[in-house]
Parts: sequence; structure tokens; C-alpha cells
Amino acid sequence: MTRREAREQAFMLIFEKSFHDLPIEEIIEQATEDRDIQVEAFAHTLVCGVVEHQQAVDALIGENLKNWKMDRLSRVVLAILRMSVYEMLHLQEIPVSVTINEAVEIAKKYATQEDAGFINGILGAIADKEEQKAKEAVQ
Repeated sequence: MTRREAREQAFMLIFEKSFHDLPIEEIIEQATEDRDIQVEAFAHTLVCGVVEHQQAVDALIGENLKNWKMDRLSRVVLAILRMSVYEMLHLQEIPVSVTINEAVEIAKKYATQEDAGFINGILGAIADKEEQKAKEAVQ
């Protein structure tokens, strides 16, 4: 399974979690049994990381929304943003540009072209702010 396929798998599980107030491991187990899939290790890392850090991830997303509120975002867009922000913040071995590009490609497949542009803008703003924080921390 490619990293993109693992990201898509993670996106789908995060999206599914938005409908169910169940522990993520139970959602993964149900997906494995009901859809006969094997959750790839990278996808598992993303999904569990998003759930574990959701409050901080959502806060960062919310801070970067201009003239939008979190509750106006579609579940698809929110799932992609959550996954990507977690990846950007916690998986530093993956270039931020790769994370953003993958998010945009997933959005093109599962959302709209406008959503892809919106996601690109939000993730770009977050990346810029995080890079600035890193530079200030070094000084």
C-alpha cells in the first residue's frame, strides 16, 4: 500500500469517527470486520494521532479560519484538515509540502475543487505560522 492509499484509508476512518462517538480502536475493528480491510500502520498512526491530539489540532485549524467557523466545515474537509495538521505537527520526517499536496489530492478526489483550494490555503497558513514559530524558537 502506498502512502497516499494509507492517507486515504486514514481519512476515511477519521471521517467515519465524525459520525460515531466510539473509541477509534472500535471503529478500526468494525471497519476491518465489516469491509474486510487491513488498516496499514501509517494509516493507524495518523488516525490514532488525530484522535489523541484532536483538541490541539482543532484549535490550530480554528485559529486559521478566516470568516469561517469550525461547525461550517464539511466533515470531509474537517477530516482532511485534521489528518494533515496532525501529520505536519507530529511527523516531521515528512516534508510539509508533501503533506499539503497529499491533502489537496485527497480533497480533489473526495470533495470539490473549491474545497481543495480552501484546504491548501488553511494548511499553507498553518505551515507558515509553524515555520515562523520554529525560527523564533531558534533565535
